[in-house]
Amino acid sequence: MVNSKSILKDNFGRDHAYLRISLIERCNLRCSYCMPAEGVKLSPKSHLMTSDEIYNIAKTFVKHGVKKIRLTGGEPLIRKDIPVILEKLATLNVTLSITSNAVIIDKHIAILKQNNVNKINISLDSLDRKKFKEITLRDQFDKVYSNLLLLVEEDFEVKVNVVLMKGFNDNEIINFINLTKDLPISIRFIEFMPFDGNKWDKNKMVSYKEIMACVNSTYKTNEVIRLTDAKNDTTKNYKIKGYKGSFGVISSVTNPFCDSCNRLRLTANGKIKNCLFSASESDLLTTLREGKSIEPVIKKAVEAKFKVRGGMDTLEKLQEPKLHNQNRSMITIGG
Repeated sequence: MVNSKSILKDNFGRDHAYLRISLIERCNLRCSYCMPAEGVKLSPKSHLMTSDEIYNIAKTFVKHGVKKIRLTGGEPLIRKDIPVILEKLATLNVTLSITSNAVIIDKHIAILKQNNVNKINISLDSLDRKKFKEITLRDQFDKVYSNLLLLVEEDFEVKVNVVLMKGFNDNEIINFINLTKDLPISIRFIEFMPFDGNKWDKNKMVSYKEIMACVNSTYKTNEVIRLTDAKNDTTKNYKIKGYKGSFGVISSVTNPFCDSCNRLRLTANGKIKNCLFSASESDLLTTLREGKSIEPVIKKAVEAKFKVRGGMDTLEKLQEPKLHNQNRSMITIGG
């Protein structure tokens, strides 16, 4: 019998109340930091979780203390049974949210509202149409930007994720922040992180320190307001005085937030990952299909979680290709 009080607590006393579920490994964009140029080997459809399996696994996590579920991909909205998945998960006592590239989100406004999915994270790495096409290999900037405005108009709580890369979009930091002047959105700058196939290089990364140096050289000291971060927040949050929205930095590389991490990840093929950086996975789906309890597998996976970044506790280890190349590509982990 698994002790329900400890199943989601690791050996460092961290309770895990947040589950990110990847619904699909495919995407309608091909962002270079997420998907290798040569593509990825996709799991056969029979190896992916069905809507019922997603619900049953999620229900077990909720039973043991998960309070928040975020749906990711790939692009979760290209999954044809997304309405069914949302309807099932909406019956659980959790806060539901979703991460999307927003290309087709306008077609799903009604179903999102019907299932109380009010928090939307959008991936948007450039406000320049040409650069957007360069990084995504798709000419969809106008669609994504118009859908961003539509979500705001429809009263969704919108966060915009921006992966910064030196020499590519690091000159757009202030442009993104200025979006928050009239839009009640949160811009979140994310340090470029290493995953299999994304050709990570520390020199491409724009650090938290560099981002704030840019901010502080543009705005007056009394205009940059440090906000109070929510418990377990991954983001260091700020706003510009008088602006409707806010901005923040997710510094997974230079200033990790591992001490307060409360997140677990479930891949589209039913594997639990206890850390975004971890190469190890535990198979929940096979156990479920065999009619066995998945609770012992969850407990063992949580207890195996490293204190910092999947065991890469120094920047030197993070720069070692053989360590992060053992991990999946981001698109098959879930954003």
